[in-house]
Amino acid sequence: MVDELLSRNREWAASQCRENPHYFQDFTKGQQPEFFWIGCSDSRVPANVIAKQGPGEVFVHRNIANVVHSSDLNLLSALEFAVNNLGILKVLVCGHYGCGGVRASMESHDHGLADHWLEPVRRLGVKHREELALLEDDDARQNRLAELNVIEGVIRLSETPILRNAWERGIPIRVHGLVYNLGDGLLRDLECTATQPLLSGLR
Repeated sequence: MVDELLSRNREWAASQCRENPHYFQDFTKGQQPEFFWIGCSDSRVPANVIAKQGPGEVFVHRNIANVVHSSDLNLLSALEFAVNNLGILKVLVCGHYGCGGVRASMESHDHGLADHWLEPVRRLGVKHREELALLEDDDARQNRLAELNVIEGVIRLSETPILRNAWERGIPIRVHGLVYNLGDGLLRDLECTATQPLLSGLR
């Protein structure tokens, strides 16, 4: 398995050099990505591929169900680096329909450590249980909860000291919420963009 992976890597590197002899040399000079992408770990939702972005154009953080935990030092460190070191002005929270993590948050049986991670999504489901109950089936409820989880992620990001401080310094960062449809390959804007802290920053 590893030998096959290494072989594919050599083929890929060689093909890039054939097209552009300076391809890898350019990357050694640093990175200037335009977007900071917070997405799900699901292997079917690779940020660069679905957004048609090349290497160096998207700074990525991924976790199960693209949850924004206010105590997640991994995510917060990446956000701080994206804002303060890379100068990124566009932050994207991207969920997807058919998310296994969101589905697990709605199930009653045990999922091990994942249940602890997904606790904010479960609480979100309880908060919106009346809205979700009106939907036609479990798939529709799961997909709506995936959308609500993205919106909540945008709100939580807008409340972080990292973005609050950036906005106070006049840095025009925008936080957008997107959802990806596995069935047709399309991204949808959830129209929950934050340009300042708290709910007042949503429009």
